[in-house]
Amino acid sequence: MPVLPADSGLDAATEALAAGRPVVLPTDTVYGVAVEPTRRGATDRLFAVKGRPRTAALPLLVASLDQALQLSGDLPATAMALAGAFWPGGLTLVVPRRPGLDIDLGGEDETTVGLRHPDHPVPVALAQRVGPIAATSANLHGRATPPTAEEVAAELGEAVELVLDGGPCAGAPSTVVACTPEDVTVLREGRVPTADVLAALR
Repeated sequence: MPVLPADSGLDAATEALAAGRPVVLPTDTVYGVAVEPTRRGATDRLFAVKGRPRTAALPLLVASLDQALQLSGDLPATAMALAGAFWPGGLTLVVPRRPGLDIDLGGEDETTVGLRHPDHPVPVALAQRVGPIAATSANLHGRATPPTAEEVAAELGEAVELVLDGGPCAGAPSTVVACTPEDVTVLREGRVPTADVLAALR
C-alpha cells in the first residue's frame, strides 16, 4: 500500500475513491480514512478497516456550504450560524438529512447526517472531485490516531488502498454538535470549545 505525497497523489486517491476503496488523507484535525459513500460496499469497507461498530454513524466531509445544503436540504438557522462562524474548520454539524438521501452511513438515526467542511486543501479537493466523502479518524477503533502518514500506514496496513502524506496531523478531532431549529447539543467537544459554540449563537 503506497504512501504518496498529498499534492501529487490526488489523482490516485480520486481513482481509488471512485472505485469504492478506502484511502487515508490528511485533514485540519487528524488523519482520516475515507470512502466515496455512494459506491456499493464502500462504507462497509470503511467500518471494517477501523473495526468501528455500525452503530457509530459516519460523518461526511464536504467541499463547501453549497455541497452541505444538497445533503441536508434545509439547514436549521442554528447550523447556518455555526457554519458561518467555524467553517471551514473543526466543527461537525449533525443536521436533518435530506429526504431521499439514500446513503448507508451506519448509525441508528437515518433522519440526520453529520457534515463538516474541513480547513484543509486535500479533503476539499477530493470532495470537489468525487462528491462528499465519508470519513473518520485513521486509527483502529478505540485507539489514538497516529500523527504521521507512516504510522497510519503501519496501523491500517493493506486494508486501505493508499495513504496521502500531508505531514504531521495532530491535535483534537472535530467538535460534534447536533442542531435543531430551536437548540444545539454538543455531542463531543474537540477542536472548537463548547463555550465558543454557544457564544456564536448569542
